[in-house]
Amino acid sequence: MNDKLQELHFKLSSLVIFRDIMNCRTMQSLERLLSSFDDDDTSSQIQAYSDFVSNLYRHHNDLSSYILTLILEDENIYMIRKAHKLEISDKMHECLVNELESLQCIAEMTSEMVRRNIAYDGFLPEWDNTPYDFKAEYKNRVDNIERYGYGIYAKYYMFIVKESNIVPVKYPDEIKLSQLIGYEKQRQLIIDNTLALINGKPASNVLLTGDAGTGKSSSVKAIANEFRDRGLRIIEVRKDQLRDIPVIIDNLSKNPLKFILFIDDLSFASDDDNFGALKAILEGSVSARADNIAIYATSNRRHLVKESFSDRDGDDMHRNDTVQELISLSERFGLKIAFSRPNKAEYLEIVFGLAKQYKLDMSEEELEKEAERYAVGRSGRSARAAKQFIDKMLTCHDTLK
Repeated sequence: MNDKLQELHFKLSSLVIFRDIMNCRTMQSLERLLSSFDDDDTSSQIQAYSDFVSNLYRHHNDLSSYILTLILEDENIYMIRKAHKLEISDKMHECLVNELESLQCIAEMTSEMVRRNIAYDGFLPEWDNTPYDFKAEYKNRVDNIERYGYGIYAKYYMFIVKESNIVPVKYPDEIKLSQLIGYEKQRQLIIDNTLALINGKPASNVLLTGDAGTGKSSSVKAIANEFRDRGLRIIEVRKDQLRDIPVIIDNLSKNPLKFILFIDDLSFASDDDNFGALKAILEGSVSARADNIAIYATSNRRHLVKESFSDRDGDDMHRNDTVQELISLSERFGLKIAFSRPNKAEYLEIVFGLAKQYKLDMSEEELEKEAERYAVGRSGRSARAAKQFIDKMLTCHDTLK
């Protein structure tokens, strides 16, 4: 076996801090490739080489970039202790430095270096190697961990809750603030609160109320997209998962990143068990307080609760206290922002702005006439109706072309 390839094989096999990167298929195929040179079976070497390149190509054609990404996103004991500001021994730090040097050597392994040790003159695909200073890159990641995070939070920025576990959204809504028109004052209030959260200042739990289609949910997602590079992550929680929130908060409370727990389209029946769960969270029970987390909720109901006539006139001798307790839930949000249905001028401002954004070739007079007609057919004006109208006009224009 080639001495250099054998040395790389030993370096890969001796990983401790970064041991978990060997759980991925590409690194396992790399290990098989290096071990294939233990004997002179050319057929096995060709198969191992091709298998490794096939797996690498699924992610990247650059071995150095691929391995660097793996180690920067790895949720290892060194990174966790750094994130939690725990003491790191000299021996652990020495281990980290040596492993980064080893991984850099492995990442610099060229396809030519491997191919010249295979007794085969046919075609074998190549990969690239970009020069990096792994120790400098890792130090930058650790020193700025509150921006980058680690583990799945370094790789993804939008999440959902599934069976009480936080699961990444691999293809999230990429809506941007620059795409949203209208409601600037309301949106600025959310931005200011979010910046307070990011900067480690007191931030409020936020309730966005108003008519459907006014852009409440889009605003929250756009703000999460806008500030993801500053360490903001968003986790969407359904109403039936509210009881999971204390556990989620407990798991995230020591994470260096900042999190929005997003509850969309929130409302309760008066006898809903989830009502008490949210009330306890907003009141700040011992298990539900964290400076790096804020709850953002949207609702089409100002008081969150679906009131029935029995709530108002039933046989509950303390019905007034009961109703007041139900409708007071919204008061437990520190910041309440109303997104009301736009009037004609506001609606047309959104229409004209979207038309300009999408370069729709229609006169303002024609736009106004058709947009108003569209709104009548859609039961009124809204930001959603404006966007749907522009989409329809763009489709019609493309069809005419």
